[in-house]
Amino acid sequence: MIKERRPQHRLRGFSPIAAALAGCVLTGTAVQAAEPITIGFGMALTGGLAAAGKTALLAMQIWQDDVNAKEGLLGRPVKLVYYDDQTNPPTVPGIYTKLLDVDKVDIIVSGYGTNMVAPAMPIAIQHDRLFLGLFGLAVNSEFHYPKYFSMLPTGPDPKHAFSDPFFKVAMAKEPKPKTLAIVAADAEYPKNASEGARDTAKSLGLQIVYDKSYPPSTADYSPIVHAVQATNPEIVFVASYPPDSAGTLRAATELGLKTRYFGGGMVGLQFTSVKQQFGPKLNGVLDYDWWIPAPTMQFPGIIEFLKKYQAKAPDEKIDPLGWYLPPFAYANLQVLGEAIEGAKSLDQTKLADYIRSHAFNTIVGEISFGKDGEWSKPRVLEVQFQDIQGTDLEQFRDTRTETILEPAEFRSGEVVEPYSNVKK
Repeated sequence: MIKERRPQHRLRGFSPIAAALAGCVLTGTAVQAAEPITIGFGMALTGGLAAAGKTALLAMQIWQDDVNAKEGLLGRPVKLVYYDDQTNPPTVPGIYTKLLDVDKVDIIVSGYGTNMVAPAMPIAIQHDRLFLGLFGLAVNSEFHYPKYFSMLPTGPDPKHAFSDPFFKVAMAKEPKPKTLAIVAADAEYPKNASEGARDTAKSLGLQIVYDKSYPPSTADYSPIVHAVQATNPEIVFVASYPPDSAGTLRAATELGLKTRYFGGGMVGLQFTSVKQQFGPKLNGVLDYDWWIPAPTMQFPGIIEFLKKYQAKAPDEKIDPLGWYLPPFAYANLQVLGEAIEGAKSLDQTKLADYIRSHAFNTIVGEISFGKDGEWSKPRVLEVQFQDIQGTDLEQFRDTRTETILEPAEFRSGEVVEPYSNVKK
C-alpha cells in the first residue's frame, strides 16, 4: 500500500511570474498532492489460497507503482486498500461491506478465486457497484449483474469452455475413451467446473462411472482414489483447489492410479512451488492453464512485467516465476485504469458501459467482454506435464516440461498416454 501524501501548502507572497514558475515546478508532483483514487478488495494472504493470493497482491502493487509513476489516473494517485480474507468465504461479505460503508473506497475488485468472488457479488449488487472478478468461474451465470466483469479466459460459456480442451485432447485418440470419473470438491468453483464436464461428457456419449464430491476439509485422498479405481475409468476429471489437488495427486501416484487421462481442473499444479514439490510425479497429468511463455503468447508488456515481478518475488517468498495468476491480476487493473481514463469518470455506470463497449490491450493480450461480463472469446489452455526430471527450478523456467495441447494455434507437442504408463 502507498503512503498517504500530505497536502501541499498554498503559495503566499509570490509575484505572478514567481507563482507561474512555482506552478511549473509543482506540476510533476501534482498527482502526489491530489486525493487518491482508492481500490478496495479482499485477498487470500493466509489459508489454502494464500500461495496464489500473495502473488496477485504483488502484481497489483506493481500496477499501482507503474500508474503512479505516470501521474496516476485522472491526475490522481491510486491507492490499494485490502484485507486478508483468510481463504474463508464467510469473511468476504464483511470485508466488502467495510470497504464500501466504512473505508468509502471508489472502486472494488475481487480477491482470487471463485470461492472468494461469489460471496462478494451480493454486496456489489446491493451497493450497485462496478465489480471486477479475478479468476471466478461462471460467478455471474445466475446473477446476470450488468456491472460485473470477469478476468478469466473462459469466454461467454465458462462452465463448458473450462473443460472443453481437456475432453478434446482425450477424445482425439483412437480408440476413443468410453468411461469417465468425475471427482470434485464440494465448493463453488469445483461445482461449476464439474457441471460443465458432466454436460460435455453426456454430449460425447461418455459413460460416467463415478461422480462424487468430497468436503474441502478432506485430509486423506487415498479412499477417493481407491473408489475411482474400482470403476476402472479411462478418463478421470478432477476439479480441486490447491490443497486437495496436491492430496489427490499424491494419492494417485502412491496408489498407481490406472487410467488413460488424468487431471483437467486441478488448481495449484500451475504454481512453481507445487511443480518443485512433486517433480516427476506430475508427468502425464493433463491440466488447464492460462498463460505460459510460449512464443505465441508473449503479448506486449508481459515480459517487462514479469521481470519486475521476478525481481521482487524472492523478498516476498512467493512463486519465483509468476506465470499463473500475476499477469491476470495486473491485466485486471489495466482494464480498470483504461476504463477510468477513457470514461474520464469514477461513475460506476459510466465505467461499466465503457468496459462493455471497448476492447482492452493488456499484458495477457487483447480482451473484450460479452455476455455476463465474461471474455468475448475463450482461451483455455490444456497442457500436459512431460519429461520432468527431479525438482530443479531451471527446467520450469520455459515450456519444455509443459506441452500445450489445446487450442491448436498454441500447440507445442502431442499428448502422451496412458497416464498410468508415463514415467513418474
